[in-house]
Amino acid sequence: MHEKSGTVRIPLASAAEGMALFGPQDRYLRLVERGMKSEIRSRDAEIVITGPEEEVAVLEQLYSVLLELVRGGYTPSERDFTYALELARELKADELLDLFKSSITTTYRGKPIQFKTLGQRRYVQEIRKKDIVFGIGPAGTGKTYLAVVLAVAALKEGKVKRIVLTRPAVEAGENLGFLPGDLQEKVDPYLRPLYDALHDVMGPEQSAKAFERGIIEVAPLAYMRGRTLDDSFIILDEAQNTTPEQMKMFLTRLGFGSKMVITGDVTQIDLPRGKNSGLIEARRILGGIEEIGFVELTESDVVRHSLVQQIIAAYARAEEEAAGRTGARNASG
Repeated sequence: MHEKSGTVRIPLASAAEGMALFGPQDRYLRLVERGMKSEIRSRDAEIVITGPEEEVAVLEQLYSVLLELVRGGYTPSERDFTYALELARELKADELLDLFKSSITTTYRGKPIQFKTLGQRRYVQEIRKKDIVFGIGPAGTGKTYLAVVLAVAALKEGKVKRIVLTRPAVEAGENLGFLPGDLQEKVDPYLRPLYDALHDVMGPEQSAKAFERGIIEVAPLAYMRGRTLDDSFIILDEAQNTTPEQMKMFLTRLGFGSKMVITGDVTQIDLPRGKNSGLIEARRILGGIEEIGFVELTESDVVRHSLVQQIIAAYARAEEEAAGRTGARNASG
């Protein structure tokens, strides 16, 4: 049986619109055509799409939504195209209209910081609503960056009095004595991603001042013991490398008027063999508490180079296959 074919025409107001939609040297066009049977052409101030009916419906939604964004002043990136195509395949691309039109806050230079994916928006909404939120997902999903952005926004709005940044120094065996220098210098190498986000939102000068005045504090996880943190926005990064005891100790530091965001990637555990991850345990034990948010970000939320997304997906597949082989061997043994 032959697939029904169809044709749609999307009128363009200018050549610039066509260029924005097809990308430099038609790069975005090639990206969209990959794996598609349809033909996409630009002629006489319109985009003409011809191919199987179902595919044409997907492409019509994709280009209509992106065209509306372009007309609203938004310039889609290659990453935006990849993500929009993913959503269009489920006919959900229209959800991008709200997503790309709203911004979380601005950088210190006044540039808007926007959501890049629906998963990111859900993560930010949870952080705004709940006092404790876990952001779990692979590298590049923006989980640490967005937590810092929201921490700075809360500080600027007077909702908290300070920001506390921490992570387990597992690379140094949580024994910071092996590293040269004072405490700040010892913790610094592990917190580079947090600093990068702070500089983006506050600017290097304001960040430095906030550190000097103790408004932003950096501390190794081991130094949290015995403290109660009131009126603070606390971020625990790389939480997959905490032990269950460390995680419990950290979570029970929550004071009045405070927020905690715990970020981690359960596929990147660097703990010694045989040690359980506090992040995995917390998800299992606390998953039923409604006031605690758990947001799982996936490779479709990766906002780095599109190759990073493909690499993460390929490794995930390889791990699943390896687990399947191990399971099959155990079953037959």
